Amino acid sequence: MGKIRFTATNPRTSGVGPALARSAALLGAALLVAGCAGTETSVRTSSAPGGSASEVSGAPRSGAPGSGLPGPETPSPGTSAPGAPGPAAAPRGLAEEARQGTEAIRGAVEAEAREAEARKAAVLAAARRWGLPRAPLLAPPPPRTKSLPPTRRGFGVNGPRTRGLPPVFTRIPTSDRVVFLTIDDGVDQDPATLRMLRELHVPYTAFLSEDAVDGGWEYFRAAHEQGAALQNHTLLHRYLPGLSRAAQRHEICGMQDTLRRHYGRAATLFRPPYGSYNRDTLEVARSCGIRAVPLWEAEVFPGRVVYRDSDLHPGDLVLTHFQGRAQWNGSMADALRTFLRTVTDKGYAVARLEDYI
Repeated sequence: MGKIRFTATNPRTSGVGPALARSAALLGAALLVAGCAGTETSVRTSSAPGGSASEVSGAPRSGAPGSGLPGPETPSPGTSAPGAPGPAAAPRGLAEEARQGTEAIRGAVEAEAREAEARKAAVLAAARRWGLPRAPLLAPPPPRTKSLPPTRRGFGVNGPRTRGLPPVFTRIPTSDRVVFLTIDDGVDQDPATLRMLRELHVPYTAFLSEDAVDGGWEYFRAAHEQGAALQNHTLLHRYLPGLSRAAQRHEICGMQDTLRRHYGRAATLFRPPYGSYNRDTLEVARSCGIRAVPLWEAEVFPGRVVYRDSDLHPGDLVLTHFQGRAQWNGSMADALRTFLRTVTDKGYAVARLEDYI
């Protein structure tokens, strides 16, 4: 009997839910037992002087030595010895277990379909509640392997030994029709913002500055618990190229210490204030544990989107800010509505940046 192979899958990324995965395991176990229950007949050939003899393991040898002919007591092909079970015999109840496994899988598939429809209806209802004509598109599964993009042409720094510096980029190379939402600073801490992002299942990356957060660390702990990645945007949001190397280290590495103190881990991504940096910035960032410097291709405000080029492209990073009516002519929810309407109308889903790099 051939080998039966079962491969474990991740229910979250493969589309197979926990109930379906358990049912598949049950059926797999039943089939595996069924395969092992059958008797296995092996044939081995041994050389002997003057010829060869075939020996069937477990079968009685009879007839003339080396003749290969059945003796008088050897059962004819297709028959069994009296009282012996047939070759297809299997433990009692095994077929019933396999049937139950099949039924369990069918039930799990139906349950998964019902749950998917319920989730879809809930997101559509949330979209209407937040003033969106359509629900955000569902992002495809993330790539199996991740890699850092190269530094965008024209965004590098001059001088020797640039190899190994964190790459600076504005777009992730991908054919997926996805964009990435990044939100900077941390001034506005409206609970409605987190509720909107949670109810619409929108992933995002927050680049935080200590002065902007201004003590509101619990707000961003809640954001992190609902799935947001918290990254580094310096302590005081200063123009880094105008600072000494030591002052830049204080800004970048100091924010790493702040993130560790509040959330137990430092950032791996860093966004310089205003998107401005020099060679010292990148060298200091690398020494503080930063792997990459994502900038942006488009910036969102309430009611408008400003593009670096002319439109959205697959893999674009999109910037907005934790700001509200005190800073804008509109609310944070207004900016998010503008973002989601725009990307959805253009056929893009919102994916999680850290799943790609």
